[in-house]
Amino acid sequence: MRLDLAILVLVVTALVAWLGWQTRTTEPGVEAIGLAQVLGDAPAHFRRVTEPVALEFPRDHGAHPDYRSEWWYFTGNFETADGQRLGFQFTLFRFALNEAQTAQSDWATDTLWMAHLALSDGRSRRFFQAERFARGALELAGATESRWWLRDWVVNATPSGWHLVADGGDFALELNLDQVRPLVLQGDSGYSRKGPEPGNASRYYSATRLEASGRIRLDQQWLEVTGLAWLDREWGSNQLSETLAGWDWFALHLDDGRDLMVYRLRDHDGNASPWSAGALVERDGSSRTLQHTDFTADALTWWRDPDGQRWPLSWRIRVPDAGLDLTTRPLFEDQLWTRSVRYWEGMIDVIDSASGQPLGRGYTELSGYAE
Repeated sequence: MRLDLAILVLVVTALVAWLGWQTRTTEPGVEAIGLAQVLGDAPAHFRRVTEPVALEFPRDHGAHPDYRSEWWYFTGNFETADGQRLGFQFTLFRFALNEAQTAQSDWATDTLWMAHLALSDGRSRRFFQAERFARGALELAGATESRWWLRDWVVNATPSGWHLVADGGDFALELNLDQVRPLVLQGDSGYSRKGPEPGNASRYYSATRLEASGRIRLDQQWLEVTGLAWLDREWGSNQLSETLAGWDWFALHLDDGRDLMVYRLRDHDGNASPWSAGALVERDGSSRTLQHTDFTADALTWWRDPDGQRWPLSWRIRVPDAGLDLTTRPLFEDQLWTRSVRYWEGMIDVIDSASGQPLGRGYTELSGYAE
């Protein structure tokens, strides 16, 4: 569950500005891409998600150019051999243009790509972030069923999952991400509704438990790490209802072996939308969809960022039918994305609300608070 409309506007504005600058300085014969190409209602030629369909793998790991946008989203928590905590995020975004560029150039494209890479260092409480853009030309970026990439940030499929390599300059990741449970098809067999109108939906699936291992570079030092990661995949056109302002998303690995994901869609008054949803995955890999009536998520504490914006960082999440009453809290507060778009994405601890005992770890994403 990712990237609300307000964030999309900011992201694409920055992306288009960058691509326009690149066009003028490196390819004078190619006209700049306009904002109208990627903002506003998706033109009729883009497919809408309006009903369940059977997903096919590995085909659906690749791109879906008939839809307006999609993303490939990893998050995860790690430990070093001496118990030091680290977390990561890697995301690849695809945005289709309303119309393909008509200029006769190898740089002409019908697709824009963006990637986000972040590392949370629990030892020093530092948050590292890097961002890249590319046009969908000359193989600069893309996604097939076996490879997702933007320049040299690459995810390759392996027999057991995926292998990620990405260098953000002052930090880098080389990770094996092995899938140990079946894919979870969110919503109704992967049909995830986000509003009342036809097309307010996405195709959405998750690999909720990936056994992660590899190494991370920080301050010129390579650290061997192990842990658990999560993959979210979504695509669609006009996914979100205009009644929504943002969301609060939680992906939790519980120590009892269960995985829990809930997202709280917010209306413009800050109230939970009836289109909020989630999924609970049992130890044997079986899963069930959670409707908005199956859980509650209530903010407990807030953090004010350096610009004065408030973010709800600690939460109480209850799933009564599953016997869960959890409190989530960040390992540290400042895990705030501040590049072309502003959102909070960070590693969290999960504790029992009554006893305070640790119950697991996870990731939280908060969007729509800084626009």
